[in-house]
Amino acid sequence: MPYPVSITPHHAGLKTTARSTSRKGRCLAALLPALALWAAMAGGAAAQGAGSPAPGSITVQEAHGEQSGGRLLLVDIRSPGEWSDTGLPQGAIPLDVDATAFEVRLAGLRLDHPAKRIALIDRTGAQAVATAQKLGGRGWRDLVAVRGGMLGPGGWLAEKLPVTEYR
Repeated sequence: MPYPVSITPHHAGLKTTARSTSRKGRCLAALLPALALWAAMAGGAAAQGAGSPAPGSITVQEAHGEQSGGRLLLVDIRSPGEWSDTGLPQGAIPLDVDATAFEVRLAGLRLDHPAKRIALIDRTGAQAVATAQKLGGRGWRDLVAVRGGMLGPGGWLAEKLPVTEYR
């Protein structure tokens, strides 16, 4: 049975040492999280299309309807204390915007749900808009803010939409 042909650095005329190979491996390992983040952002861009507008906003009713229809991933970016005070929008994923590695964790959600738009909800809508704009400037697409948030005028609680207790 023939063996697969492989070209080693030696065959290509390159000199390698165990030290340089391990350094290359460490560099590659360090780049993998960045590549995963880039792929997640590019996936969002591909889902929405190149040259798409900056992140926008939707109403709480639109967010609830799209989430119920399986087209939207609702991410609550408030703090754990706020989640405890008011509960979470039903079906929302709690992800504190001030937590370490927020963007990496959000990229993980994008990788897990590539076909869904991501909507950010906060207390009144202001932080969600700012966060969506900031991430949009970094290449994120298919990302929107929920106007009114949980407690603002026209917000989730004002519209009496379903809430679950945060534990």
